[in-house]
Amino acid sequence: MWLAGAGVKGGQAIGATDELGFEAVEDPYHVSDLHATVLHLMGLDHTKLTYFYHGLEERLTGQRGQVIEGALA
Repeated sequence: MWLAGAGVKGGQAIGATDELGFEAVEDPYHVSDLHATVLHLMGLDHTKLTYFYHGLEERLTGQRGQVIEGALA
C-alpha cells in the first residue's frame, strides 16, 4: 500500500515480503490496521465509530484494528 500526505511519514517502507511478494515476513499488518490508521489520520477514533448489527455494536475496523504508529509523522 502506498500512502502520502495527511501526516504520513515519507520515504519509508514498513515490513517486508518474501522473494515472490506472496507473504509478509516482517511486520505483517491486517487490512483493519490500515483502516484504523486512515481513520486516525482523518481525525476520527476508530474505536468509537460503531454501528448496530444483529443486536451488537460493531466497530468499523472490527476487533483487531490498531493504528500503525510507524507510518505517522
